[in-house]
Amino acid sequence: MAREILRLALPAFGSLIAEPLFLLADSAIVGHLGVDELAGLGLATTVLQTVVGLMVFLAYGTGPAVARYLGAGQSGRAMAAARDGVWLALLLGLVLAVVGWAAAPAIVHAVGGLAAVQGYAADYLAWSMPGLVGMLLVFAGTGVLRGLQDTKTPLVVATCGFAANAALNFLFVYGFGWGIAGSAIGTSVAQLGMAAVYLAIVVPRMRHEGVSLAPHWRGILGAAHVGSWLMLRTLTLRAAIFATVVVATAQGAENLAAHQLAMTMFNFLAFALDALAIAAQSLIGKELGASNAARARELTGIMVRWSLGFGLVTGAVLAAAAPWIGWIFTTDAGVHEALTPALWVLAASQPACGFVFVLDGVLIGAGDARYLALAGVLNLVVYGPLLVWVGAAGLSGPSGLAWLWGAFAGGYMLARALTLGLRARGAKWVVLGAA
Repeated sequence: MAREILRLALPAFGSLIAEPLFLLADSAIVGHLGVDELAGLGLATTVLQTVVGLMVFLAYGTGPAVARYLGAGQSGRAMAAARDGVWLALLLGLVLAVVGWAAAPAIVHAVGGLAAVQGYAADYLAWSMPGLVGMLLVFAGTGVLRGLQDTKTPLVVATCGFAANAALNFLFVYGFGWGIAGSAIGTSVAQLGMAAVYLAIVVPRMRHEGVSLAPHWRGILGAAHVGSWLMLRTLTLRAAIFATVVVATAQGAENLAAHQLAMTMFNFLAFALDALAIAAQSLIGKELGASNAARARELTGIMVRWSLGFGLVTGAVLAAAAPWIGWIFTTDAGVHEALTPALWVLAASQPACGFVFVLDGVLIGAGDARYLALAGVLNLVVYGPLLVWVGAAGLSGPSGLAWLWGAFAGGYMLARALTLGLRARGAKWVVLGAA
């Protein structure tokens, strides 16, 4: 079982960092154009990351559905679910791209910033819209292959896509002199190219199973229904993170900067845990589809133990390195002073974070999207008063940020651990996944 988990988890880790690498390449290339261009890129990518983050359900919904049918020996229905996911991604992508292209100036104006920055942001956002269509298709295609127990191909596609993105951006920005728009065009071309590769892989498999390529509206609506619950789940996560930033902002510039660095570490460590969660989605979906409830629970137990062990190791390393991590990013003593205790709190929460990520993947694999969404709302309700208390206390400096991270890691993440743990102990998710 351990080898099976690692076979899926290790390549998944590589493919997970594709989109952050796209943004890193864009930042490195655009940064040499000027401060306004870089600020415009930051403004536009904030909007894009929000939209793309909400659309991740296209992978999380399609993959487990394909895996469950695969486990049940119904390969035709598995590829029909794949078709429905791809069509949903295409339709959503086209609608969002048209709206985004037309409303780009209004969107960046609503976000704020100087006029010059808004102009660059609007250019980047508008020329990113074709790539948004490609990225949503990539989500669906990635989900299909994960459901088919293949995480190596997404890694290869992501690696080639990153290389193409960097090369095209440099060519279009500096070779053709297209400026910040060239960076967006390069990324869009790379993302559309990745989408074409996925279609070239999954469409022949659909045809091989005799699945019609025409849209099946009942299937698309069914995929959208599951996706709406997963979107609500993701929305509650985004809301919790955004609300935390609001409170950190009120604590002053140094605490806000330190909070951003702490959240960067949180996200970095989450990549490895997400890779294990993706393995859980694929494996649990397949085993429940084959009505192997005992094996699904056994796999869940192994991955939970791994996540707790990984959390203990990363927590210990992070705690030891906390006083020095800040020097990688800034020389400001105030930021260092605020960052260190926040990282100690994050380090202490790593086992709980690992537990949460893995069980999230297990329940997604079981198709328990409705519970995840409603639990997400409940967790947000629990977290809200903690944030209000931290904000109302008027805390600042290192103690203020430590209390804020105590509320996030010790309040919000523990609330998630409780709601997910109680569900995993029961039998409803097993029955639902095997249905």
